Amino acid sequence: MQVHNLSPSDWGKAAGVGLAVAILTAAFMFTGFKTGISPLPESLGLAFSETLLGRELPLPVGLLFHTAWVTLFSVIYVVLFRDSLTFMRAFWLAFALWILVLVFFFPFVGWGFLGLNISPKLIVGSAVPHLLFAVLLWGLCKMIFNAPREQPAHDVQHRYQHR
Repeated sequence: MQVHNLSPSDWGKAAGVGLAVAILTAAFMFTGFKTGISPLPESLGLAFSETLLGRELPLPVGLLFHTAWVTLFSVIYVVLFRDSLTFMRAFWLAFALWILVLVFFFPFVGWGFLGLNISPKLIVGSAVPHLLFAVLLWGLCKMIFNAPREQPAHDVQHRYQHR
């Protein structure tokens, strides 16, 4: 793992991927809430924001937190793995974020360690969107970053001098 120097174009692409992943995962979770499939009592982003600020907030505040969080970690994925944006790396990032939800965010919002104050179903219920995050992050990065990186002009020039 190394920190890659991204071009301005790559920064924009990484942020764009993050925004797309945030929108798609939010739509998935919103559908889960509306259909009653999700075992979470409310959006975790909203519950976190409300707990942090100590008052009720509208859903868009939770969506903003979710969008910022997902975009941040999508950009981190690209910064750390720009030359090897594999599914397994996206999966391990999603897994680490899922564990963070279970042991930090759930207790922080009052849902208990692993969400057990609400239901053991929260463990799987929170794993599914994280798996979706990994699939979308990897898939969109594969589509957006599939072209080889441009090499600095001196590297290209050096390569042609030795032919």
